[in-house]
Amino acid sequence: MTSVFKIENVNLSYGEKHVLKDVNIDIYKNKVTAFIGPSGCGKSTLLRCLNRMNDLIDGCKITGSIKYKNEEINSINPMILRTNVGMVFQNPNPFPMSIFDNIAYGPRCQGIKNKKELNDIVIDSLKKAAIYDEVKDRLKDSALSLSGGQQQRLCIARAIAMHPDVILMDEPTSALDPIATLKIEELIDELKNDYTIIIVTHNMQQATRISDYTAFFMLGEIIEYNLTEELFKNPRQKKTEDYITGRFG
Repeated sequence: MTSVFKIENVNLSYGEKHVLKDVNIDIYKNKVTAFIGPSGCGKSTLLRCLNRMNDLIDGCKITGSIKYKNEEINSINPMILRTNVGMVFQNPNPFPMSIFDNIAYGPRCQGIKNKKELNDIVIDSLKKAAIYDEVKDRLKDSALSLSGGQQQRLCIARAIAMHPDVILMDEPTSALDPIATLKIEELIDELKNDYTIIIVTHNMQQATRISDYTAFFMLGEIIEYNLTEELFKNPRQKKTEDYITGRFG
């Protein structure tokens, strides 16, 4: 299998606070990898390392190696890295502009001005995010008029419009109702044909439903990383077993 990210001996501190401790993990192409674990265990922090979002935080120190397609990410221009490694956040965050302009924003920033090309990108991205049929007659309406679940799929479409290789998702359904959550989960299952997806989730059932691989984090360390089915059915570590059976966390 092809590794998209190779993470070796990564430690991260915010000032005196040691948040990630000797993290080693490979992320595989066209697979869904879930990061699970108690709140504050480092899973979102590691996710944000992968597109250098932590660079924006004062006092953040990272050691070790993170390679994206065999290249150290610190040697990649952050804007290029974030184009290739898109991100969807916990709360839907559409821009206060039309549905069309939300999707066209990134391509326009990349210098695409041709109206037909932009139109094609917008339609294709909305279709891939399984929301086109719901919004095709209201592309000029404000994105803020959409429901929460629709806004989150719009944000996924906005990431897709940049033609990324990887999509990072930080608890993308935690603010959504069960029906909207199901739509996002079905969408993730389809998207992995074209993208590598890494999802932070506090919902273990969600991890079992949608991920191929799962990493269990605790206190900044990866306790166990395996095929999702194996990790949940036959955990190798007692801490993993205790967490997934609800003995703590």
